[in-house]
Amino acid sequence: MYVLRDRDGKLYKGLTNNIKRRLSEHKSGHTVTTSKMFDLQVVYSEEFNDFGLARKREIYFKTAADRRFIKQKLGR
Repeated sequence: MYVLRDRDGKLYKGLTNNIKRRLSEHKSGHTVTTSKMFDLQVVYSEEFNDFGLARKREIYFKTAADRRFIKQKLGR
């Protein structure tokens, strides 16, 4: 589970089993959602051994409660 931030401060949350590959895909425009985001950086990530748990965490990260959590973590 990971969170990306672009140069304008916009966040993108996602799930992958290979964060380096996935970041490369985002940066090269292979992901429609992030194709107009520039200077993407991984600003937060969590590792899971269970896909189901990772998916639940990703879903949580896309809620209002998460926005508060991320702002606190990133000091925003």
